[in-house]
Amino acid sequence: MPTLNWAGKDKVLNHHLDVPVRVLERVYHFDEGGARRTPPDASRHPPLGGGQKEESCGNMIVHGDNLAALKALLPRFEGRVDCIYIDPPYNTGNEGWVYNDNVNDPQIRKWLGEVVGKEGEDFSRHDKWLCMMYPRLKILQKLLSRDGYIFLSISFPHEEAHLRLICNEIFGSQNFIGELTWESTTQPSNAGAAKFGLQQKVEPILCYIKDRKAYHGFYLSQKDVEKKYPHLGNHGACRFEIIEKSDAGGYKRDSMKFQILGQYPRAGKRWQIGEDLARELERMGKLEIVDGIVKRAIYPEDEVGKDALVPFWSHFGAKEFGTAESGKNDLNEIMGFATGFDTVKPVGLISAILEHVCTKNSIVLDSFAGSGTTAHAVLKMNAEDGGNRRFILVELMDYAENITAERVKRVIRGYGSGDKAVAGTGGNFDFFELGPSLMDGDALNEALSVETLREYVWWTETHAQYGNADPKDPYLLGSHNGTAYYFCYERGRTVALNRALLRKIKAKAESYVVFADTCLLDEATLRRLRITFKKIPRDIARP
Repeated sequence: MPTLNWAGKDKVLNHHLDVPVRVLERVYHFDEGGARRTPPDASRHPPLGGGQKEESCGNMIVHGDNLAALKALLPRFEGRVDCIYIDPPYNTGNEGWVYNDNVNDPQIRKWLGEVVGKEGEDFSRHDKWLCMMYPRLKILQKLLSRDGYIFLSISFPHEEAHLRLICNEIFGSQNFIGELTWESTTQPSNAGAAKFGLQQKVEPILCYIKDRKAYHGFYLSQKDVEKKYPHLGNHGACRFEIIEKSDAGGYKRDSMKFQILGQYPRAGKRWQIGEDLARELERMGKLEIVDGIVKRAIYPEDEVGKDALVPFWSHFGAKEFGTAESGKNDLNEIMGFATGFDTVKPVGLISAILEHVCTKNSIVLDSFAGSGTTAHAVLKMNAEDGGNRRFILVELMDYAENITAERVKRVIRGYGSGDKAVAGTGGNFDFFELGPSLMDGDALNEALSVETLREYVWWTETHAQYGNADPKDPYLLGSHNGTAYYFCYERGRTVALNRALLRKIKAKAESYVVFADTCLLDEATLRRLRITFKKIPRDIARP
């Protein structure tokens, strides 16, 4: 498979492995009743999932560098995200984005903190963009579920070809589903370009799936149902199909001329379905007389199966789905002032994508969240169909609080006044800041809660969801694939794997993994008891 090389690639191929896992510190919880900030005397470093489970709603907005934030999400969400939508910097030379990844190499370090300039001002800006994107895409690939989709907005001609090549490398070219297009503008960008240059009206959106073997197509959206099945039959939206066929020539079959709903086929016709099927369809209420003719009512589930999937159009036109200009205007209306965002993805575009790949319980991630359009789309869809989709937003810039989160608050509670008032969608979210790393050099960060450390160790060993273990067996993390995992750790004292500790191991399992500060049992005893000893902190993995 062809691959892309650039300056610094060899330094970032495995950079995602060097990024430390940090905790997420919840600042507040927001719902229709407003924001409830985390009390000052509460634990500063709750478990990786974000704090007390009874308060957590699943929706998250994380303020911080998305590379660190994505790594922080791995313990809770690896392999669980159903849809990722990202809208990274297009690298047109106009954004002024900053390359600031801490890659420990002189070639990369000299870029740190530099604002990426225009072509001719900064000849390495394409290299920097690729160095920025590559490790983030590596972690996004880990977060995606096996049948999950990732959609990547980009522009012609700046980085689209580069992005396609590195996505082929990370996700696999066989997992490329296709390229969608969005009519982002209907007006020339400027008079000079309109007269002398090519005008680019559309932007590409690349689509990949985690594993092509799990590919099942796209969900039939409610809008699709309304267009394709406009009639209301006995069970909802349907379309009607004539079940008569000419009986001329070799098609003449008297056995196909029985009564259906009291009618025979018209002259020169016969039925296309047999009598047994006709009686079954009559019983189900799927045969009707329409305009004097017996017709079969076809429902979505008849054609694609219950909750099944169908193709959908790959082009999103401006008139139906909105433009960057309309997205900007919608944002300004929600916020009540000019936000300074010149181009904003419209809610209609994101909704059109999500409704074809998400179920009502999907987890949706946007790690270049910007003004929060993805969360807006998720909340709107939930309000319309009673779904329980969840969103995770990550935004680096300081406006994560006063634009991104504020927009989501207004969408939840409603905004505008008078004739322009828009009802709230309801819902809630938790707002997080990036906290400290779980490891302090080669040691555990003892400033963190023990429960946070337990969850981290469980994830590094099993990559499975963490659940509270049996309180009667306090060192037990849980069992996975026949192995029981124990984390024998006490802050401030040494815990040894010895005969006394063995008496505290109560889980029945095929084998055991035991973390402790030291081991006083010999190798023969460990083998006999099917125990693998791992020393704290030396043997705790750094993913």
